[in-house]
Amino acid sequence: MSEIKVNKISPRSGTDVTLGDSGDTFTIPSGATLTNSGTATGFAAIAWQSITTASTLTAVAGRGYPINTTSNACTVTLPASASVGDQIIFTDYLRTWATYAVTINPNSLNFQGSTTPQPVYDTNGESVHIVYMDATQGWIPINDGAVVFETPQTYSLECLVIAGGGAGGSSSNSGGAGAGGYRTSTQTVNAGTVYTITVGDGGAGVSGSSPGNDGSDSSISGTGLTTITSAGGGGGGSAAVDGRDGGSGGGGGNDRSGGSGNTPSTSPVQGYDGGLGRQDADAYGGGGGGGASEVGEDGSGTKGGDGGDGTASSITGSSVTRAGGGAGGSHGTIASGGAGGGGDGGITGTAPTDGTVNTGSGGGGKVTADASASGDGGKGVIILSMLDAKYSSTTTGSPTVATDAGGTGKTVLTFTGTGSYTA
Repeated sequence: MSEIKVNKISPRSGTDVTLGDSGDTFTIPSGATLTNSGTATGFAAIAWQSITTASTLTAVAGRGYPINTTSNACTVTLPASASVGDQIIFTDYLRTWATYAVTINPNSLNFQGSTTPQPVYDTNGESVHIVYMDATQGWIPINDGAVVFETPQTYSLECLVIAGGGAGGSSSNSGGAGAGGYRTSTQTVNAGTVYTITVGDGGAGVSGSSPGNDGSDSSISGTGLTTITSAGGGGGGSAAVDGRDGGSGGGGGNDRSGGSGNTPSTSPVQGYDGGLGRQDADAYGGGGGGGASEVGEDGSGTKGGDGGDGTASSITGSSVTRAGGGAGGSHGTIASGGAGGGGDGGITGTAPTDGTVNTGSGGGGKVTADASASGDGGKGVIILSMLDAKYSSTTTGSPTVATDAGGTGKTVLTFTGTGSYTA
């Protein structure tokens, strides 16, 4: 084997020097030291430092640090700025990190995509090798003795949960139905956790002489989340039958009371009461169903009660009103469903209308006990909103997905049926 002994290799011309050819192997003998005093690309040379025993350490890219926590914990502050490919290694010198842990302060840069909380390494014998990837994810451990996130990946999720609206009642002057419960919430969710979405159906319309069917509940639930359940809207009352209780209450039938809204009770309220049904001599007017923002109107001798109005939300990037109450039936003037999709009440010769689908609105009440049906309740809806950068793209149930909705920089998921979202 030939040997060349020189103190320096310089290029004949230009500034580049190439060692060997593709496929060649260069061996650094045992005991030799390769020192990087400049900038290395294609590989990272780690310069190992003396043992750290202090309670604080300011780390520098390109270095390795054995950390001895026999007597105290250690907080490591990472560089305030970093370049793609920068690397740092920390290792448990005496296998004591479970007794006194090592905490890493990212120093305003991201660590696994977040600046807080600070990651804590508390496993005996652990070594942590981190690489700076980009401004979005920041420092990423490529080896840390564990596969879980050292920093919990959490973000804010805005929710609008609306239950199915009730169906109007059916009789000589029946009540309009209550809207489905209307609830909002902003919560912190954990990345990788599956959240279950259940969207309630609207109550089916009825014929003959009977109160309307209630709507079904809507909910969102999952580990670490406060479950949000909105109650289905109460069905409209019929002759001698009160309106039914629910997220919003159904309007009363002939001389009967409206159902109670906000049932079960929530704070803030999820809906309002239904109106009173009236009988004046031979004139009748069913009560209007409650809406998300107001009670249903009482019926009168010539007109059913209008449905209570719904509530506006801009969660999708533009203001939309949902969850209006259904109007009561009468023998006179058609009563109007509440703003937000409530069904109109029926009069002689004119059938009531349904609550608008996916608004959770109540259906209109009938005026006669014939073969036609009262207004159906509108199916509910669940809408989720989060920053575009946080959206995981993992869903079931085929929600509608809108990115940068309304120029807000947020992704909006609209669920019109049961499904899930993985944060």
